[in-house]
Amino acid sequence: MSAPLWVRPPFLLRAAIVGCGLVGLLIGDHRVVYFTAQSNLIVLAYFVGALYWMVQRSTVVPPAPRWRGAVTLWILITCLISHFMLNHGENPLPGLVGAGAVANWSLFLVHYVVPVLVLADWVAFGPHRVVRWRDIPLWIAYPLGYGLMIEIRGALFPSVPIRYPYFFLDPAGHGYGWVGLQFVELAVIFGLLGVVVVGLDRLAGRAGDRGRKSAPEAIDARPGPA
Repeated sequence: MSAPLWVRPPFLLRAAIVGCGLVGLLIGDHRVVYFTAQSNLIVLAYFVGALYWMVQRSTVVPPAPRWRGAVTLWILITCLISHFMLNHGENPLPGLVGAGAVANWSLFLVHYVVPVLVLADWVAFGPHRVVRWRDIPLWIAYPLGYGLMIEIRGALFPSVPIRYPYFFLDPAGHGYGWVGLQFVELAVIFGLLGVVVVGLDRLAGRAGDRGRKSAPEAIDARPGPA
């Protein structure tokens, strides 16, 4: 007899993703104009829906695996852009104690904890080998489209608060040519990251196949009764 759904690892991990994302967004100042807020809201929407789906169907298999792959890529983009481009690779852990700890915990949850948990869910639990390599261009269209909309918004409405949320989208210092080069570089990086996401899915699927094949062999190898 299998364990109840709500104590099985896939359900617990997905519930943890929802909890960490919700706390991270609520205890900090996260405006929707930021990609961080948008990607975390998308993660929340998907995994809340996944938990509801799992309860309704009494299954640990989440819905819409190709959409799940896109969500995984987008939240990983949030993590890597934050860590390497905005924080220059600095260790986030010292900021979790002392002055400003609450705000730093908020950033730590949405920039690190949620992405790591989503990636763990992607690798550890299936279904695997449903996403396709040709899904990658569709996945990276959203973050690139986000950047394009920020440029259009900044040009048409120069007085809006937070005109350019990220320095690499701001043409003020270097011009639109420089921003265009940033888009090209980011498109390549996002595409490579998409390859990593699909590649991890393929590797996890193969590992699962090997595990299922070795299980009967282990059973057959057990000594019989004396």
